[in-house]
Amino acid sequence: MYNSKESFIQSFFKLQSAGGILLFIAALFAILIANSPLSGYYDMFLSTPVEVRVGALEIAKPMLLWINDGLMAIFFFLVGLELKRELVEGELADKRNIILPGAGAIGGMLVPALIYAYFNYDDPVAIKGWAIPAATDIAFALGVLMLLGPRVPLSVKVFLTSLAIFDDIGAILIIAFFYTSKISLTALIIVAVCVPILAILNKRGVLSTSPYILVGVIMWIATLKSGVHATLAGIVLALFIPLRGKHTDDYSPLKSLEHDLHSVVGFFVLPVFAFANAGLNLQGISVEQIKHGVPIGITLGLFLGKQIGIFGFCWLAIKMGLASLPKSVSWLTLYGTSALCGIGFTMSLFIGSLAFEETGVNLLFDERLGIVIGSVLSGLLGYFILKVSLRQPTTKAL
Repeated sequence: MYNSKESFIQSFFKLQSAGGILLFIAALFAILIANSPLSGYYDMFLSTPVEVRVGALEIAKPMLLWINDGLMAIFFFLVGLELKRELVEGELADKRNIILPGAGAIGGMLVPALIYAYFNYDDPVAIKGWAIPAATDIAFALGVLMLLGPRVPLSVKVFLTSLAIFDDIGAILIIAFFYTSKISLTALIIVAVCVPILAILNKRGVLSTSPYILVGVIMWIATLKSGVHATLAGIVLALFIPLRGKHTDDYSPLKSLEHDLHSVVGFFVLPVFAFANAGLNLQGISVEQIKHGVPIGITLGLFLGKQIGIFGFCWLAIKMGLASLPKSVSWLTLYGTSALCGIGFTMSLFIGSLAFEETGVNLLFDERLGIVIGSVLSGLLGYFILKVSLRQPTTKAL
């Protein structure tokens, strides 16, 4: 448990920043293995069939999809817990704190998607990846911020985290509406039955997490079989976990789960996902591959689209009087933070796997190449801009 809101936020940033560094190591390790004599073992591990059968119920997937559908459901469950807490009693409970990161998130999803679409509108397969550069990797971004040390104001970290939460909401909606396969009505009925059961548990004030988790597992399996992406079950489950009991000093199941899962997600789930999805084989790479619309659209979407969209929409919101610059944040710092949001690594890889998994066309190399280049360029630019801006006194005029 946490003694205060500030101590919780500080602990959150400490975990996320360290997780970002581990994420980088896992991704680099995957690239090294994919370009070594061990690449065959890497592919063999990802394609290993894993099957769970109970009577007529069967779940059979290669290891890669167990990681993407199973472990990432835990990640989205944590995202849902964070979202609920922030909206009820956190930074986003105050509507004045919603407008600026909300505006930035809209611009940061819209402009990158438009840039990608510009380069791929005439390719019916490639255009399916339009949402890939719309994502921000909060763990990686906070990991870069940590490199700047204590000079980074708390307001910058809060803005970045709030923007990432809205970005995650956008990713959730995109997955729900655009990346679903054939729908199974029977499985959806089971999901529909699970939701009111969770609502009843919440309404009756059940604070034990075991019943929620049991229903959540059933809902995850049904969602997996329904054709709707299984990770969305994690979000739905999180929204029904009680934040507190009838009294303010009651045990908080949500905060307890959030606290326990931060380490699991930051130090296991996301690094394993990065290792499984970042293996980019660079052998035999050609100029034609780099110039293909998919890597070009993703690279420019992340590197240019994110900074233009986030900074531009934030500037517009501030000039229209809808929001104001956060405390101790200059325009240059805001721009550097916007550039840093072009690190889309984890969520971009995840959306990319959904976008192209059923096309029958192997665009994994193109997708990963664009994500790696765009994320690296954004991280470097954001870091150097913030390094300069945080040495200067904060100025409000622009």
